[in-house]
Amino acid sequence: MRHVTPIPPGARTPPRTLSIVIPALDEAPSIAAAVADAGAHADEVVVVDGGSRDRTAALAADAGAVVVVAPRGRASQMNAGAARARGDALLFLHADVRLPPGAGSAVRTALAEGARWGRFDVTLDSPRRALALVGAMMNLRSRATGIATGDQAIFVDRALWEALGGYAPIPLMEDVELCTRARRVARCTSLRERVLVSARRWERRGVARTVVEMWAWRAAYALGVSPATLHRLYYGRR
Repeated sequence: MRHVTPIPPGARTPPRTLSIVIPALDEAPSIAAAVADAGAHADEVVVVDGGSRDRTAALAADAGAVVVVAPRGRASQMNAGAARARGDALLFLHADVRLPPGAGSAVRTALAEGARWGRFDVTLDSPRRALALVGAMMNLRSRATGIATGDQAIFVDRALWEALGGYAPIPLMEDVELCTRARRVARCTSLRERVLVSARRWERRGVARTVVEMWAWRAAYALGVSPATLHRLYYGRR
């Protein structure tokens, strides 16, 4: 279990700059759009390439991002991006998630008003009613538990990030693990602005099957199954 380093007095100052960190792997078709979208909300965009076999890194650089190369894995990539980022606040964004209008201002305002970390509500980019319900349930679950997933664009002020020591070096559930530690220090701030999340995972595997699998992985993690075992099972069944 990771511990939280005490935050020095005076470290809690309103953020002046916001950095968005995007972990990416073989995202050439969409990375330029992701960088352009993120750049409208932040002072800098850091794309962390995990060994793409396509032109992800080059296209991200052409779009104006700072590009970092790190070992494959979201925790590793996001930690590397945060280490390179210069912002007083960090927002971690999946390459297939789009921020809503005013997202940067909403994050800055929340942190300036005393929030330490938080996340956005979500909408899945599908007209299907079943997926609208899935998004609504994700939002309700997150509000009830104080736990967010990476799809919800987690943000955190720099002082808390450094006190937490970043994401744990685990291959799966890194977002849940980080939130579990963060909520011991401060309540998760839930922004009602909605990020637009790709529905391709649900469309490809089926809504009911994907929901059941996601809850099964989370339940197994809560019961003590290691992230390494979950990672092997998850990617072995894809």
